[in-house]
Amino acid sequence: MFRAVIFDFDGVITDSEVLHLRAFNGVLRQFGVRLTTEQYYEQYLGLTDRDCFETLVKKGLLKSPARGISRLVEQKNRLFEELAKRDGRIIEGVREFLDLLRQNGIPAAICSGAVQAEVELILADAGLRCFFEVLVCAEHVEKGKPDPEGFLLAVERLSAQRKESILPGQCVAVEDSHWGIEAAKAAGMRTVAVTNSYDAGQLKAADKIVGRLDSLTLEDLRRLCGG
Repeated sequence: MFRAVIFDFDGVITDSEVLHLRAFNGVLRQFGVRLTTEQYYEQYLGLTDRDCFETLVKKGLLKSPARGISRLVEQKNRLFEELAKRDGRIIEGVREFLDLLRQNGIPAAICSGAVQAEVELILADAGLRCFFEVLVCAEHVEKGKPDPEGFLLAVERLSAQRKESILPGQCVAVEDSHWGIEAAKAAGMRTVAVTNSYDAGQLKAADKIVGRLDSLTLEDLRRLCGG
């Protein structure tokens, strides 16, 4: 039985991955480091900010900063907020799909590797915050995607919010990356991939692949969950 939809945020709700890359490079510039678009999408998209910086350190591309990774994350967050206010936008088809869910009483949540302040900022500016009953963000979990912790927490919080038991297998997760698809499947969810960040060939692990969210119907979602 289909009960809920859990969305990734960057690359699914908002076209902000390029803003994250610009913010990362804004911080890395002081160290003489720059990520190309190809590097970011192949190796870092889907990671939390902390995981991204820590991966750069492990790969030897960035020396461990004297003031710590947390300081870099704070710098990146400030830069992202500035960019999001000026250049952020909601992906086409998202509003229509959210309206479909609301009209049919289907709860929605977000499970994102971004920090909550970033997610709240963009949702509020776009007038979309009211569509989501639960937000699970980077600071709410110990392990980011592809670990399933975030998705499982989102289901747990949805169940508490609704005062009823919602199971992972009754949820459809909407993702744009293989990290997210892997995390959702590990949580026991059915998956829909949108080709906003990667082409269909790189998202074939998903149960269904679409170009736009407003192409999905309730029947599509029910079928994915077995009714």
